[in-house]
Amino acid sequence: MSQEELYRQASVRADERKAAFLSAAQVAKARVAPARLKQDVRAKVSGTVQNGAASAVAKVQERPFAAAAAGGALGIYLFRRPLWALLHRLYVRARNSTPETSEKDDG
Repeated sequence: MSQEELYRQASVRADERKAAFLSAAQVAKARVAPARLKQDVRAKVSGTVQNGAASAVAKVQERPFAAAAAGGALGIYLFRRPLWALLHRLYVRARNSTPETSEKDDG
């Protein structure tokens, strides 16, 4: 082979590789586009939520009493301040049957 033929072959290979690189770059650019990423995130989040909900329903059906106990404990935890205020008032009222001051400020 002559130098010219080797040069032509190398030039053709370079053009082929350049075209392949540009094609791969376009595909990567399309995958990283904000609209595509947003769509992928939405699909993943919705799939995760649906799978989590299905899993939670299955667990509750498997152990309903444990789920009720956990829900009750969570409710008590969330409403601990109002419950504490109610129980404290009841405790004070039960302990001090004739209070010197009324709970109301009207006398």
